Amino acid sequence: MKTSGLCLASCAFLLTAASALCAAQTYTMKDLGTISGMNYSVGRGVNATGQTTGSSGTIDTTTAHVFVNRTGKFTDLGTLGGKTGIGNSINASGQVAGYSTSAAGTYRAFISKGKSLLDIGDLGGGSAVAYGINDQGDVVGSAVTSDGSNHPFFYSAGHMTDLGTLGSPAGNDWWNVAQAVNNSGVVAGTSYDSQGNFFGFVWNNGKMTKIGTLGGSWSQAYAINNGGQVTGIAYLKNGNAHAFLMTGAKLKDLGVVGGTNGTTWGFGINDSGVVVGQSTYQSTYHAFVYTNGKIKDLNNLVPKGSGWVLIEATSVNDAGQIVCTGMRSDGTQHAFLLTPQ
Repeated sequence: MKTSGLCLASCAFLLTAASALCAAQTYTMKDLGTISGMNYSVGRGVNATGQTTGSSGTIDTTTAHVFVNRTGKFTDLGTLGGKTGIGNSINASGQVAGYSTSAAGTYRAFISKGKSLLDIGDLGGGSAVAYGINDQGDVVGSAVTSDGSNHPFFYSAGHMTDLGTLGSPAGNDWWNVAQAVNNSGVVAGTSYDSQGNFFGFVWNNGKMTKIGTLGGSWSQAYAINNGGQVTGIAYLKNGNAHAFLMTGAKLKDLGVVGGTNGTTWGFGINDSGVVVGQSTYQSTYHAFVYTNGKIKDLNNLVPKGSGWVLIEATSVNDAGQIVCTGMRSDGTQHAFLLTPQ
């Protein structure tokens, strides 16, 4: 049978298209550097337009300031009067939530207002930290109550609400925390129960619902998207702990980056269900992305020879941009923004 040139060309096109579809997603890698005069940075949050937040400081003086990075340029937001601060989440309008030490050395939760930080109070115990913010400016975190307990909170329109716990006894120092909030005001976090076991939770309309596990004893929730999907870490029956993707009430085990052992944490999720986080890998930490049903080491998806190892990915936007922290062999750390290509 004779094959025409047109058929050969068509076959070649189909093979090329198939190869393109099978090729792994790769990313450009932008080093965000540091605030002027400082020698390290860590990335924490990225919003819809690629603005990032985190912390930049100097190791030798233990000073660290909150930053916003827009189009590669840092805005130093400083602290609430103390030596250290970090921005943990940034919403569509560029408003940041995080925590900082005060002049007295106490941890305080904040939201940004322009180039300033606004202390949003606590639950009566004098200390609070914030981890998540949604596009309406609602903030979640953990605050100390008047009896000395740590409780998750929801802050909106100038008022902080105690979300309660899964049964954690009053007056203890167990860590009960809200980590993230979506645009519908649904909150994800972690709480202890009365037996001293900790579980991820979803809080919605005044009700806290416990998240299950992957067959083991405990779980933690770190992020939630606008569809209500949650990611975090959960224990398996064999004692290992893996990142999960929860849809409805079902937890999917995301596995590990390499080998059969190791631990993974899901720290960020976008509205398409793409998860980013951290994995133990050959006695080191590597950043990962979970997409299209597979978990992948982000170090294999960026240009080679940079001299950096991406050790943690903490947030991903709906365009697929990821904020990471990278480390060099000399211990230097910088925040990075990865962009799909």
